[in-house]
Amino acid sequence: MNTAVIDLDFPQPAAEWRRSGPFLAIAAFLHAAVLFYPLKIAIGKLDIPPPATVIVKLVDAVTPPRPTPVQPVAAPTPQPATPHKYRAHPQPIPHPILVMPAETAASTPAFSVPAPVVAPPAPVAAVASAPVAAAASVTAARFDAAYLHNPRPNYPPMSRRLGEEGKVLLKVRVSSDGRALAVDLEKSSNFTRLDDAALDVVKRWRFVAAKRGDEAIEASVIVPLVFRLEE
Repeated sequence: MNTAVIDLDFPQPAAEWRRSGPFLAIAAFLHAAVLFYPLKIAIGKLDIPPPATVIVKLVDAVTPPRPTPVQPVAAPTPQPATPHKYRAHPQPIPHPILVMPAETAASTPAFSVPAPVVAPPAPVAAVASAPVAAAASVTAARFDAAYLHNPRPNYPPMSRRLGEEGKVLLKVRVSSDGRALAVDLEKSSNFTRLDDAALDVVKRWRFVAAKRGDEAIEASVIVPLVFRLEE
C-alpha cells in the first residue's frame, strides 16, 4: 500500500506581519478618511444659530420726590377759663303767715259770750224798783300776745312741692284760763293738708281769755292762718 505524504509549508507569523504592516496602515487610513469625510460634510450643513445677544441697558433709577416737610402748627395757647362766681342764694323756707286781726275800734272780733244774767222782777208790793246794773264791757279772747310763744304751723312738704296755698279760718273755744277747749274748721283752704296742719298746731296754743269787766270768761275766737309760698 502506497502512502502519499503532503508537505504543508506555513510562513512564519512575524515575518508575514512585517510584510503586510504598511498596507494595513494605508488601508486603515483610507477607511478613516472615507468615514470622516461624510461626517464633516453633514456637520458643515448643520444650521447652528448664532448665540443670542443679551442687551443690558442701564436705566437711571428714579428717585421719588422727597415729601415736603410739614411745618408744625403751634397749638393755640388755651386761655384760662374765667371762673364764674355764683352767688349762693339761700332758699327761703316758707312759713305760714299768721294773720293778726287789726286792733281798731271799728273791727268787731268774732267771739261769743254767755248771755247776760237778767235780774228777776221786783215784787209787786215794792214801790221802788232796784236800779238795773249797767252792763259790763266784754273783751274778746286773744292769741297774738308775744308772751304766749305760740308755734307756727309746719308747711306740709307735699303741699310745698305741689305749690298749695290758702287761708284757713279756725273757730276756737277758749276757756277762762286760756286753753283751747275746742277747735273747729270755720273755713277751709281747699287743701286738706293745710287744714290739718292748722288744726294740729292751734290745738296746742295758749290764749288770753276773754273778760267781762275784770272777770275772765269762756268765749270763742276766730283764728286766721294763711299758707303762702314766698319766693
